[in-house]
Amino acid sequence: MSMYGDDNNVDTFDDGEGTPPEESNNRTFLLIAGGLGLLVFLGLCAVVGYYFLNNNSNQQVELTAQVQATLQQATIVAGLTQNAQLQAQTLTAAVTFTVAPTNTPVIAQATETPSPTQNPATATVGAAFTQIAQAATVTTLTVIATSTALPNTGFADDVGIPGMFAMALALVVVIFLVRRLRAVPTR
Repeated sequence: MSMYGDDNNVDTFDDGEGTPPEESNNRTFLLIAGGLGLLVFLGLCAVVGYYFLNNNSNQQVELTAQVQATLQQATIVAGLTQNAQLQAQTLTAAVTFTVAPTNTPVIAQATETPSPTQNPATATVGAAFTQIAQAATVTTLTVIATSTALPNTGFADDVGIPGMFAMALALVVVIFLVRRLRAVPTR
């Protein structure tokens, strides 16, 4: 007789070894698996939301970069144009100190036209080099610095954060499938 008075208590689990009987359905496992499934689903929803929100900002960043590149090119062209105008003004100022023309009549004389001994393209290039050398001695050339972008290399730049989350989700699915296949009895 026990201290409480009833020895035929149904709630006791004394089968000689002191182990409780097995449950027919494992509710704890199902609750944990459901909670993990809900967690994965919420993570997937967060990744999809991040992708849609980040996609819009990426487009804005790309448009801003294009506008900045266009403005930088326009600044470079403006600087080069100003430099060329300054050089042209300097050259014309040096040439304008000549004697004013007089009303002396010109007498036409027949002359022999010499045959060109130099290639016209070479003569043009030589004349351009001469002008550049004269302009460089008169003024100093302005150098406009341009910036360069950082390189897009590496795994995260190629795949991106959404790709890494997708791979992590795929690995979690593989883990669940392997556990499921191990739990199935073989025939």
